[in-house]
Amino acid sequence: MNNFCTDIGYISLNKQGEQLCGDHVEIVHLPGGYGGDSKDLSSGKELTVAVLADGLGSGVKANILSTLTAKIISTMMANSLSVEDCVSTIAATLPICKVRQIAYSTFTVIRISGGLDAEIIQYDNPQVILLREGKNYPYVMRAETIDSKTIYRSRVKLRENDTFITLSDGVVHAGIGKCLNFAWQRDDIIGFLEDVYDQGLTAKTLSSILLNKCYSLYGGEPGDDTTVCTVKVRRRQSINLMIGPPASPADVNKMMTLFFSKEGKHIISGGTTSNLAAQFLGKPLETCLPRYPDPAIPPTAKIEGVDLVTEGVITIHQVLEYARDYIKDNENYVHWNYGKDGASQIARLLFEEATDINFYVGKAVNPVHRNPDLPIGLNIKTRLVDELAVCLRAMGKQIKVSYF
Repeated sequence: MNNFCTDIGYISLNKQGEQLCGDHVEIVHLPGGYGGDSKDLSSGKELTVAVLADGLGSGVKANILSTLTAKIISTMMANSLSVEDCVSTIAATLPICKVRQIAYSTFTVIRISGGLDAEIIQYDNPQVILLREGKNYPYVMRAETIDSKTIYRSRVKLRENDTFITLSDGVVHAGIGKCLNFAWQRDDIIGFLEDVYDQGLTAKTLSSILLNKCYSLYGGEPGDDTTVCTVKVRRRQSINLMIGPPASPADVNKMMTLFFSKEGKHIISGGTTSNLAAQFLGKPLETCLPRYPDPAIPPTAKIEGVDLVTEGVITIHQVLEYARDYIKDNENYVHWNYGKDGASQIARLLFEEATDINFYVGKAVNPVHRNPDLPIGLNIKTRLVDELAVCLRAMGKQIKVSYF
């Protein structure tokens, strides 16, 4: 993929009083060699399709409309079918609204091939915002009429850190009748995004920041379903994390050699593991006295040649809690983004920096973790890693777990 990949993050607000969101985001990711249509996208490259659909009205009906629309379009476009086919299929498939007598859902599609080319297809949703180097980048849109619907299509040659922000109309409606007399204008939204933009922000975090602003403009009572989906093109970055010594002492050198031979940053979690790594590297292990003590998280340490050294299961358990929150509402962003403890530092590395994560998990059992009074999450470190891997994959990370 030319060493580039897509980071995609989205988050929604339900209309006040509704249990279901009338917006739906669907993402399809196909690895290299998918064999796309050569007249459309470069055959054999990695392909990502992100669809944001906004169903008519709100509640259950809107949820059904948007879900069907997003799933149909994402599946068809991932298989290189034409936009004309997609629109016709949607018109023939969606249920008819008894009140308005129409089958209706707006949609936005971003299809990225190989991290090099983006195709944007828009129907009645707010126009996609493209930030390039943190500033709004105007791209060309071409209007087409398909089944009496005006569809806007664009193609963009991508650069590193290009960031697409797709919106449902709940974003531009934010603040009407409350903080604002009129809708939140596109220029105002762009200005806000340019002000808060930081190259280190993940797609999910940027989506969260914009959605929090919408929630504030609504006065905490959203008047419409509101969704932000961000797609960011970024360079691949590997992070390697080792936790626990191997079950057999004879495998220590093998585990350490494989771990340190990997490109990217290196994190070591666990006291015994850190001591073994220090011995392997022939470097001293130095405990860091926390400048910002957190009684819940043990202090970090230092080994020359290692990017981060932390305690084991307690720290990783907290990282897992942050990861679970991240893939939902990302409410704990402030805690791990600004925290100085080991769990916060690992979270920043895994959530924000990493695209590819390699876990090296030793299966030796620490007698301390047999304590029945410890929470179940601390009993087995392999379970922690397995659950963390699931969360990280949900973030779009490429994960490999090796056991020793």
